[in-house]
Amino acid sequence: MSGLHVDVEIPERDVIASFDVAAGEVTAILGPNGAGKSTVLAAVAGLHHPNRGRIELNGRVLTDTAAGVCVSPHKRGTVLLAQDALLFPHLSAMDNVAFAPRSAGRSRRESAQAARHWLGAVDAGELADRKPSQLSGGQAQRVAVARALAAEPELLLLDEPMSALDVSSAPALRSLLRRVLRTGNRTAVLVTHDALDALALADSVVVMDGGRVVERGDVRTVLTRPRSTFAARIAGINLRSGVMIEDCAIRTPGGTAIAGLAEVAVPVGSPAVAMFEPSAVSVYLHPPHGSPRNAFDVTVAEIENRGSTVRVRAEDDEGQPGLSADITTAAAAELDLVPGATVTFVVKATETLIYAQ
Repeated sequence: MSGLHVDVEIPERDVIASFDVAAGEVTAILGPNGAGKSTVLAAVAGLHHPNRGRIELNGRVLTDTAAGVCVSPHKRGTVLLAQDALLFPHLSAMDNVAFAPRSAGRSRRESAQAARHWLGAVDAGELADRKPSQLSGGQAQRVAVARALAAEPELLLLDEPMSALDVSSAPALRSLLRRVLRTGNRTAVLVTHDALDALALADSVVVMDGGRVVERGDVRTVLTRPRSTFAARIAGINLRSGVMIEDCAIRTPGGTAIAGLAEVAVPVGSPAVAMFEPSAVSVYLHPPHGSPRNAFDVTVAEIENRGSTVRVRAEDDEGQPGLSADITTAAAAELDLVPGATVTFVVKATETLIYAQ
């Protein structure tokens, strides 16, 4: 098959993952720290050997534990760009980039030409003669990107390449990677915990949590219609999981019934989620009466000032992820909210979306 196929099991890291990446597409693996993202990437790169699994790239088998196949890292047609640039300290930027084509058997002259081309492509031509110690973090990562591209890989693997950069350097590298990944029909896998990276760089998303793939799909769908806790959290959306009990309502494991609108019919008894925006939540000191609404008794955990609004983060006793409400500063002052206070979050059924999990 064209593209990447991954199906691995790594018990010592408690990781089981299976997904595909279409040729010419960029897939982001999203998840919290310790979710198993980098472990999966290392397995694809050949740096970690799964106990069971099969990895294919463009129809070529890289790993097949049943058949005893394990292609060495330098023969896989993959290049790994890590958090740190990992440039050779004794070589100039030019020689660092030329190292990849030289290792592939190209002449010194051809390798130098390739190095100049790729340094120019990442806006680092003026850095050619500098040693890594003379480069800033952002400059070093640009050179590392050039070195990765000079290897002409079938698959580019990026392991949180922005995480070690300061806030001023990360946007520039993100913009550079977007330009690089969107030209040349490149196939890539990006590991990140930042939704902005996925939005800017990826076509599709695989969400991992606790060593398992818990969600997958195109970027827009996953971040606007999340089905997993982590995806909902990074998208800034409230999510409750449960089981359909009627046409437009679910019941959570803790027994709370949540009514909403279903864009597509979900069979009664099947797993489903209810989603609503923090801006749709009203906060009451006492449970309200009157019109039917979704109400959650919660304990305030954190209050964050966001200029014209205040975000109230709260927890309930169901063990599901915390809920958030965005209210005006005037409302927050009137309610006199403090961490530890018990309040009721209320959201209308018309502001709640229900869909299959």
